[in-house]
Amino acid sequence: MSRMVEDQPRTHEGTASSRRLSVRARLSIAVVIVLVLIAATYAILRSRADKAATVGRSASARSSNSATGMAGMTMGSANGAVTLSSAQLRQFGVTFGTAEVRALASESRTTGVVTVDETRIVQVAPKFGGFVERLYVNATAQPVRRGQPLLEVYSPDLVAAQQELLVASRLQRDIGRSSIPGVPGTSTDLVDAATRRLRLWDIAASQIDEVLRTGRVRRTLTLYAPASGVVLEKRVVQGQAIAAGQELYTLADLSTVWVDVQLRETDGASVRVGTGADIEVAGLIGPPLKGKVATIYPTLDSASRAIRARVVVTNSRGVLKPGMYATVRLTTPSRSALTVPSSAVLRTGERNVVFVDAGKGELTPHEVEIGRSEGGLTEVLSGLEANQRVVTSAQFLLDSESNLGEVMKSMLGQGATGAAQDMSGMQMPATGSPRR
Repeated sequence: MSRMVEDQPRTHEGTASSRRLSVRARLSIAVVIVLVLIAATYAILRSRADKAATVGRSASARSSNSATGMAGMTMGSANGAVTLSSAQLRQFGVTFGTAEVRALASESRTTGVVTVDETRIVQVAPKFGGFVERLYVNATAQPVRRGQPLLEVYSPDLVAAQQELLVASRLQRDIGRSSIPGVPGTSTDLVDAATRRLRLWDIAASQIDEVLRTGRVRRTLTLYAPASGVVLEKRVVQGQAIAAGQELYTLADLSTVWVDVQLRETDGASVRVGTGADIEVAGLIGPPLKGKVATIYPTLDSASRAIRARVVVTNSRGVLKPGMYATVRLTTPSRSALTVPSSAVLRTGERNVVFVDAGKGELTPHEVEIGRSEGGLTEVLSGLEANQRVVTSAQFLLDSESNLGEVMKSMLGQGATGAAQDMSGMQMPATGSPRR
């Protein structure tokens, strides 16, 4: 019994001792965890500080680079000018034009169809009836020359007219040999009347002279082409009976043709008679053909809202065929204004910029107000003066470099301050070892 009582206090002492050891172990583990957390926090804050310093150095380097420009470009300090050497001008492909007072030309582009010049169409229609004995021109599209034989015709009316001519000729000779008092020795009235009758029927003078010279009536007489051209239509065959006024041939001279164009209603006011035209046809190699607007029709097509115009084109080589489709560019000179080449204007959407050569390689951006653009020229309403030299290529490169320089200059003053403000809010831990 006494032995059990002695053992019981020893058990309580062992339990208390084990509890004190467990508490110490837990405290040690907690201290280790706190130290690990502090070390990790310090490492993270140190990393952020290093990154901020790197960003500040990079911003400073970029601003320094922007001051000198890309590949040696030098940025202006106030107006965004870019300074380039002659070698850099060649390297970047910078070209120049001039702001000048020029005559603006209103230009419109449309399509048209090549047609026959109506003033050069001729129809062959005999003024007498008869029968076709022979055809010299017997196919459409056949070229003919003025005075070329077309066909031979037998006509009773022509035979009778020739006989009257011979009778008048013999009568004239007989009267000339007459010695009767009171009768004139010569009289040409009857011969002239018979000759005029045949000439009014389009019989050639050479054939009439041949009848008078030979004293014989010709069975057939020949009709000749009244003009040069090509045969558009042929309505006669050999052996056919023809009547007075019947259309046998339609001839057209294609050395000059028309191009019938359709103008938009908005272009009707700018195009006028005499406006120059450049005609291009698919498949034709070479420079555009030149023409002029000869007629503007007085009516408007209510369905297409288009105005018809007629362009006259010289077709000496015969390359334009009636029925061809053509692309027509109409150019009408208008008022004079200060202009620059359209390629010199940099349109950013919010403003229009032109880079002006200020001398010694300095290119200064000028914001301009522009007007119409016609024929590769753009009207400048304000922002430039006449005879100023402007850049006509590489403007995007210059503008981007100019804008970059301005942005980096503004960032240069804010970069270091911003980095300092970001770092000032951070509480950096002490460098010494934490106490336990």
